[in-house]
Amino acid sequence: MSDSDSFAFIIHPIDPKTDVARKYPLLGKLLSEGQINFFSRFFPPVYISEITGVRSVATGKEARGWFIACPFTPKTMLSLPVETVYRKIVACGHMAERLGARILGLGAYTSVVGDAGETIARRLNIPVTTGDAYTVYMAIAAVREAARRMGLTMGESTAAVVGATGVIGRVCAQILAREVPELILIGRRPEMLAEVHAQCSGHRAHVRSGTEVGAIGDADLVLTVTSATTAVIEPEHLKPGAVVCDVARPRDVARRVAEVRDDVLVIDGGMVEVPGPVDFGFDFGFPPGKAYACMAETMALALEGRYEDYSVGKQIALAQVEEIGALAARHGFRLSGFRSFERTVTDEQIAAVRERARRA
Repeated sequence: MSDSDSFAFIIHPIDPKTDVARKYPLLGKLLSEGQINFFSRFFPPVYISEITGVRSVATGKEARGWFIACPFTPKTMLSLPVETVYRKIVACGHMAERLGARILGLGAYTSVVGDAGETIARRLNIPVTTGDAYTVYMAIAAVREAARRMGLTMGESTAAVVGATGVIGRVCAQILAREVPELILIGRRPEMLAEVHAQCSGHRAHVRSGTEVGAIGDADLVLTVTSATTAVIEPEHLKPGAVVCDVARPRDVARRVAEVRDDVLVIDGGMVEVPGPVDFGFDFGFPPGKAYACMAETMALALEGRYEDYSVGKQIALAQVEEIGALAARHGFRLSGFRSFERTVTDEQIAAVRERARRA
């Protein structure tokens, strides 16, 4: 076991062919998506890379880390018994322990499976986080910043949360309920939706909820974070000038939106700048020095020496979101520009979207 600050983070193939090709170019080329889904069941955990240069601006301390891949795709995770998936993720956790990691971050679908990390945490000797608290913090920061750059005022905008009954959606909805006059909640399960509706009521927003995505048609700001394996937001669902922050992986917004709706701004959930001369040793699709918020939470906890289960389970408190936001900021993590469908979003593009929305 390492006695320096260290972490590991589990990734897994989301877009099977593209993501497998990042590590195994030939396999990514030769195998079909169906074959990857099938063969992934028999693959052991995969060591991907060592992460160096994560350095706190507050303390000057460095943390080292590792990427470990769980070979399962989202479709595989949904099709297998949950116990089978747990065992594979725990095997990844044991690899992290052997490498010397002192905290483990669960990425993408590995954080969603079953009870959102609780079982995984119980079965490992190192603490676990899903990164969900900082994901919430950065998603809201991204929505506020995108709104500002599109000339929208939070206090005058209608917001929608798609996937409002999930761990992340629920907390995002509660935060937005305090900032906007109108809030639309979309979720699949009516009884859970009623619960979130009640949690969001009595604040600034007039709240309405439903199970149909079409209800977001008058929303200026859309935050979407479902656990769907295919897109749920199509071009016809959005009004001109809408800002859509897609936190989900696999993504919730159909690629067709980018192709046919040049009057809406679609951004990925907050991209985070990592402090220090960080080298991930692996291209996971972001520019150098940038990471997903869930990765950043794991790194920030390591720099802080907070080796305890953090964002685990189906409930995240608002206070926890504020705490990790402050803690990460102190170490130098911050919102770093926007990306949309694997491309950086420039100020010129945002200005062009604003202009086309105005004309529309």
